[in-house]
Amino acid sequence: MKTFAKMAAAAVVASVVAGAAMAEGLYTPNLSYRTGPFAATGIPLMNGQKDYMAMLNARDGGVGGVAIDFEECETGYSTEKGVECYEKTKGKAIVTQPWSTGITLQVLPKTNVDMIPILAPGYGFSPMMDGKTFQWAFNMPSGYWDGADMILQYLQSQGDLKGKKVAFLHLDHPYGKEPLPLLEAKAETMGYELLPIPVGLKEMQNQSAQWLQIRRERPDYVVMWGWGAMNAGAITEAVKTKFDMSKMVGVWWSGHDADLAIVGDKGKGYKSISWSFPDAASGVMADIKKHVVDAGLSESNETEMNGVFYGRGLVMSMILAEGIKVAQDKYGAAEINAEQLRWGLENINITEERLAELGMSGMVAPFSTSCANHTGHSGGWMLEWDGTKFVKVSDHLAPDTAAYVDIANAKAAEYAEANAPWAVNEECEG
Repeated sequence: MKTFAKMAAAAVVASVVAGAAMAEGLYTPNLSYRTGPFAATGIPLMNGQKDYMAMLNARDGGVGGVAIDFEECETGYSTEKGVECYEKTKGKAIVTQPWSTGITLQVLPKTNVDMIPILAPGYGFSPMMDGKTFQWAFNMPSGYWDGADMILQYLQSQGDLKGKKVAFLHLDHPYGKEPLPLLEAKAETMGYELLPIPVGLKEMQNQSAQWLQIRRERPDYVVMWGWGAMNAGAITEAVKTKFDMSKMVGVWWSGHDADLAIVGDKGKGYKSISWSFPDAASGVMADIKKHVVDAGLSESNETEMNGVFYGRGLVMSMILAEGIKVAQDKYGAAEINAEQLRWGLENINITEERLAELGMSGMVAPFSTSCANHTGHSGGWMLEWDGTKFVKVSDHLAPDTAAYVDIANAKAAEYAEANAPWAVNEECEG
């Protein structure tokens, strides 16, 4: 009876929230992937994002008193399906969240015409940091080139990289290739040898050929740019070949608790750069438990909710909610449109004080955006697997954006020329 009552209550709450959203809500569709080869990493991220918005709807009536309609459109991480989802939702959306670098690249030119902001926290096309050129695209709080730069900074702090060999084990997909321009440029200035090792979509779970090459080449470090099943496959293979896990570092999408839990203590020493950090004792988690979990509205579980990816999902939805709030305050309207949200997203200022108000202190570093800076470059921390969980093993790391701003600007200009006519923000002086 208790279970039935709980389900019934949840259905009523969900119905009320959904009804409010459809009546006068803010439509913020999420191009999710809970199915396919990347589902294991997609699910906790989607759950975190969804639960944060459900908490705002239940606790505050949404943002500014207007409910958030956080509808998911399943893509299975397919670029083709992602574009279909974009076309299906763009009519009333105030934002699009592509959830794949491949999808982001496909819808990027469309959003510049449709005038719908892209929100791609921590992923997408790195030159989107140039807000003058990519006025409708945002990838705060940190971009892929930020992540690659911070990884190299950390490795350099462990000993000069000059003369060292760095293997770059990456998904053979736009996402996996994204940091190559920076890694190649840094190889020249820092003096290390870069060894790219691609992993095809059909090789993710069986990387014997790649790890045979790693054993043969004997790199000083392996930097992993993996996703979904590739991460578990690489970590399992590394343990099997007795690779020194302290010499293996992943990007933030290669730092999923569940992937390391497969090998447990044998994965000790593995590291991942991260712009977020979970805190089960935080104020936001207490509110989610009260308004979402206890109401039976969450699809997550305790183990997942304590992990890095669920916590990162919370931060992502917080960024969107803050952009909405900034726009509401600017325009004096609760029901904002896509163009107004674009202004809000490029005028975010997440301070330590604001994080404390949100109950999210320490879960992301402070950052701000501007018309010229759409990435925020918050930086992050190096996390290390201790056998049961990820722990911080560095102070806050800040990316050296000055080292690659010229590369980003050149790539942005190249993109605009290739996609001419391309509208840029001529009024931006930042």
